[in-house]
Amino acid sequence: MNPAMWISKTGVQAQDAKLQAIANNLANVNTVGFKRDRVVFEDLFYQVDAQPGAQNADNTVNGGVQLGNGVRVVGTQKAFTDGSLQTTSQPLDVAISGAGFLQVLRPNGEPAYTRAGQLKVDPNGTLTNAQGLAIVPQITIPQTAQRVTIGENGVVSVTFANQPNPQEVGQINLTGFINPTGLLALGDNLFQETAASGAPNEGRPGDDAFGSLKQGMLEGSNVQVVEEMVDMIAAQRTYEMNTKVLSAADNMLQYLSQAAR
Repeated sequence: MNPAMWISKTGVQAQDAKLQAIANNLANVNTVGFKRDRVVFEDLFYQVDAQPGAQNADNTVNGGVQLGNGVRVVGTQKAFTDGSLQTTSQPLDVAISGAGFLQVLRPNGEPAYTRAGQLKVDPNGTLTNAQGLAIVPQITIPQTAQRVTIGENGVVSVTFANQPNPQEVGQINLTGFINPTGLLALGDNLFQETAASGAPNEGRPGDDAFGSLKQGMLEGSNVQVVEEMVDMIAAQRTYEMNTKVLSAADNMLQYLSQAAR
């Protein structure tokens, strides 16, 4: 295969992956707690026809001849910047302002982590996320509770009829990671610990490097539509240029084939 055709092929594949990430970002522009993806590229190995710095016969230094072999996707990264806070006035909605994740328990008994604070109470009174996964540590809201209050420090209190003083029923903690971009995205607004993310570090909201909780609010997606549209146009133009290189290389091969007859 013509080297130029191979290189442009890798460029087309790379831009296709970038467009897929942009499409996913735009599709989740209204997803609570969603963090945008960005694609990371790296150049492929080089064909060295002449070693840079080598000594020529006339004692001059050779500048070298290095021919690249294209590009590849080395990975994707989640951008864990804060999304905008949206007021909902719902007592069980909480937004994380700053760093940290809510921890939930999956059906298989393993923990997962989320930024989506759309909480609810199941039939047993257990505080869960929107998918019905229990918050860790588990918190039970009494059925006779008239009002639920979630403080910025994560303290959950309830008020009963004819009892003006609130009663504390639990504590919502936050979990942090030294490298949150290394978390495994599971879908359903959930993430899983990996070797790349490091071990989870649990603490009270507002302490150390943890953010605080905002009751009656939700954290929106951190996708910036205008930025994504600009990236999409740039990726589309780059895709088109690579396809033009494919066509040009094909035309050159056809010309050489005809000239050799």
